[in-house]
Formats: sequence, structure tokens, C-alpha cells
Amino acid sequence: MDKDTIQKKTPYLMMGILFFGAFVSFLNNSLLNVALPSIMIDLNIKEYSTVQWLVTGYMLVAGILVPASAFLITRFKNRTIFIAAMAIFTLGTILAAFAPNFGFLLAGRMIQAAGSSVMGPLLMNVMLISFSREKRGAAMGVFGLVMITAPAIGPTLSGYIVEYYDWRLLFEMIIPFAVISLVLAIWKLENVMETRESSLDYLSVILSTIGFGGLLYGFSSASSDGWTDGIVLSTIIIGAIALVLFIARQLTMEQPLLNLEVYKYPLFALASVISVVVSVAMFSGMILTPAYVQSVRGISPSDSGLMMLPGAIVMAIMSPITGKLFDKFGPRVLAIIGLSITAYTTYLLGHLQIDSSYGYIITIYTVRMFGMSMVMMPIMTNGLNQLPTRLNPHGTAINNTIQQVAGALGTAVFVTIMNTVALNKGKDLMAGIDPAMLTEAKINEIKQLALLDGIQFTFLIATGVTVVALILSLFLKRANLSPETLAKLEKE
Repeated sequence: MDKDTIQKKTPYLMMGILFFGAFVSFLNNSLLNVALPSIMIDLNIKEYSTVQWLVTGYMLVAGILVPASAFLITRFKNRTIFIAAMAIFTLGTILAAFAPNFGFLLAGRMIQAAGSSVMGPLLMNVMLISFSREKRGAAMGVFGLVMITAPAIGPTLSGYIVEYYDWRLLFEMIIPFAVISLVLAIWKLENVMETRESSLDYLSVILSTIGFGGLLYGFSSASSDGWTDGIVLSTIIIGAIALVLFIARQLTMEQPLLNLEVYKYPLFALASVISVVVSVAMFSGMILTPAYVQSVRGISPSDSGLMMLPGAIVMAIMSPITGKLFDKFGPRVLAIIGLSITAYTTYLLGHLQIDSSYGYIITIYTVRMFGMSMVMMPIMTNGLNQLPTRLNPHGTAINNTIQQVAGALGTAVFVTIMNTVALNKGKDLMAGIDPAMLTEAKINEIKQLALLDGIQFTFLIATGVTVVALILSLFLKRANLSPETLAKLEKE
């Protein structure tokens, strides 16, 4: 079969290649979080804010490039896009693995992000084309396994490697898998999506880069530099202004970079809002739980990673099951059950104590992940089901972009709340103690108690955020998939 023709049958082999490549790139997203202190020592980096750019820079590049994915997917063949993206990702991984200094390592990470950014939108669009709307739930459930489970496994894997091996192994182990994925793509990948002539509006690209880049950088930096920092405030304000100009331009263009017409479809609009709220809530657990386990309880990175592993396994098992349940029951019942579980377990995490048992922590965290596994993909799939096929690239690009921004915002807000409450609690505890009694052990004990208080309070705020998503989910309904509606969507 000619590789430039459009494949009509469900391309299971090709889907496998895409899933493999996406898993490799998504796994890379969260691998470095635990390794940053080791990299600081090895590369002689003085400031944590400097090494943090390995995470922040990656997120920035990915967040900036995702809006352009709608144009790329519309204009170029999926085979061409995947091979180019995987080649770029592989190049970045090799550069990072053998980087002689921090500059080369950061460049490698950003090149990785450039290749990885299009993987999620591309894979999602291929699935939307390859499966009928009635069967998309199961397919998107498998996608959820890749999108959510790979980053969830990252901290466990990196915690073990950093403790017993060298941080460079985090990149070296990815290289052979990336190369295999690239070779398989060149050998077997087919085209399943039609392309059409589409022009790229460079002003829109510039505005989206400044807008989303400014917001992502500002929110990410706020968690470490504070909300009153001049650079943080200026980047958020500039980003917000650029984003307003970007939206205004998209609404007046014939071929926008991101077609905001998707928000004319109420189920997609509702799914988009719920996804933002759920993303914020999800990041609370990803940030606050490791802070409690490592900084309050003093558990090693490898052991804390292992404590998170059961939750990742549960999500891996549940994602395909949730997809099939969505096809059968629709989104509302899954969202209500999943968000109820998530809200309750988040509330329980808000009452963790200095002596809570390992088994209790693991159980609550795992059950919370079980609840989360029932929410994101069904809601997103239901929203996309209401869109006509021509708007699929724009719907997926918008979903991925707002989740990136919501994740950065959620991280910044929760870390700020945690630090502020901990600081005030620390001052209160110190005020009631004779300075002569403040030994190093006593100061460390006060720091632990203050941080615990900050984490508890922030988890309770996250509970409220989850309840907001739960209330919104009551308005969900299954997208109309009658033959008349499907025919109308295909004509639009």
C-alpha cells in the first residue's frame, strides 16, 4: 500500500506505534522532578531556580507549540508529523543524555519538548478519525492509559534511578525506545487523516507564544518567586494582554490558528470548563503528596516514589475499563462517582497527621487516583463527540493547551497557599517558645509541623475545587449520536 494514501480500515498496528511513541514521550514529562537536586550537585548549579528551568522550560515549549498543532495536523500527513516529531524528540534525548554542562542539558530538554508537544494532539486526532463516535470511549480510555499513567510512573522510576544510579540514565534508557519507535514509524506508519491547504498566520503564532508562554512562565515562577515579584507580575500581565489579542484575532479570521467555534457546542464548552477545574485539582495531589511524604515525613525519593506506584497502576488498569463504561453509560454517572471519590479522598488527605501510617497514605492516594481515572477522558471524549470532524484538531489543541495552563496555574496557587500558611503557622509556633529553647532539633520540628499545617489547609482548598467540578458534572449529558445528528456533523 502506498504510504501517501489514506487508510480506511481501523489501523491497529499504526495505533500501536503511535501509542508506543506517545508513551515514551509522555513518560519523559515527569522524569526529572525528583532528579533536580542530583543534577544541581553534578553540574555545580548554585540556585534551585536555575535547575528548575529543566521542568519549567520543557512545559513552556510544549505549551507554546500545542496551539500550532491544529495547523500542523490539518496541513501535513500524520505519518510525516509523527516521524518528524519523534526524530526531534530522539535528538533532544541524546543531547540531554550526553550534555557536558547545564546549557546543553537545557537545550536537549527543550528540543525534547518540541518533539513531544504534538504527540498528544496527533494521537487523539488519529483515534477520532479511526473510531466511530459510538466506540471512541474504549479507544480514548487506552489513550488515557498513555497520557496519565506514563507521567504517573515517572516519579517512581526516577526516584529509584536517582537513588541507586546516575541521573543521566533517565535519558539513556529512553534513547533505544525512541529509536525503535522512530524506526517502526518509518517502516509501518500509514496515513489515516485527510489534509487540506491551510495557511499559517504568523501574527497568531506570535500572540499565542507570548500569551500562553507568558502565562505559563508567570504561573510557574510564582510558586518559587512569589506573586509580588516584578518579573512574575509583568509576564502574567503581558501574557494576559497577548492572549486577549490572540482570541480577538481568532474570532475575526477565516482560517484561525485555533478555531474558537468549538465553544459554540455546549457539551464541548462544559467539558472544557470541567477539564480545567479537574486539572487544577489533579495537580494539587501531584504537588502536595510528595511534599508531605518527603519534607514532612522524611521518606527517601525512591520509597516515596514506590508509595505513589499503586495509584499509577490503578490508573493504568482503570483507563481502558473507564472507556468501555463511558461507551455504555455516558459521562455523567462516571464523572459524579469519580469526582465524589476524588473529593472525599482529597478531604482525607487534608487531615493527614505527622504519624499517619504508610498503609493509610498509600490507600488514600490510590483510591484518589481511582476516582480521577473515571473523570478526565470520559468528559473530554464526550465534548469532542459533539464536534464536527473538521474541528477535531482545534478541539484537541484547545483541550491540551488549557490543561497545560490550568496545571501551571494550579501548581502556582497551591504552592503559594501552602508556603503562606506554613510561614504563618511557623511564626505562631515560634512566638510561644523561649529563644533559649530553640535547638536545631526543635526548629526542624516546628518546620515540619508548620509545613504539615500548610499542606492540610491546601488539600482542603483542593477539596473545594473538586466539589466545584462535581457540581458542574451534574449538567453533563451524553452527546447526541443519532444517525441524523451524525450526518449533520459530517456535513458541517
